[in-house]
Amino acid sequence: MSTETTAPRAPEQRKQDALHRLDHDVDAWVATADAESGTPYLIPLSFLWDGESLLVATPEASVTGRNLRATGKARVGIGPTRDLVLVEGAVRALDGAELTAELRDAFATKTGFDPSRLKTAYTYFRITPQRVQAWREADELEGRELMLGGRWTVR
Repeated sequence: MSTETTAPRAPEQRKQDALHRLDHDVDAWVATADAESGTPYLIPLSFLWDGESLLVATPEASVTGRNLRATGKARVGIGPTRDLVLVEGAVRALDGAELTAELRDAFATKTGFDPSRLKTAYTYFRITPQRVQAWREADELEGRELMLGGRWTVR
């Protein structure tokens, strides 16, 4: 770990860096909660960013799958602790018509994981960001909001 410090990034640079991470990273921590008890659940999942939303896949019967269906919400952490992109999003399961072979192939190519080849039934979920934050150190906590209400606050 480097002890070298840099000045806080401008909001435009933070957005550019966040979009780069969304385009190039493969894995994220996905947090959900049980709709009845509120019990939190955290799991690593691979994702595909299509420029507007994240696509994830999880076993149909998993706790994560049940929570995503029940609440329609997720919180996703991408990147290391000191270069984090945090996404809060609205979630919906993709039905058969939306889950094209092209989309499945794009997910498999990016993530190196193809759920369609497994015996376990998987569901694909689209997470549409409603809030995006990005920061590296404490000096970037101020101004970390890049998106609110599903709209970018930074150009």
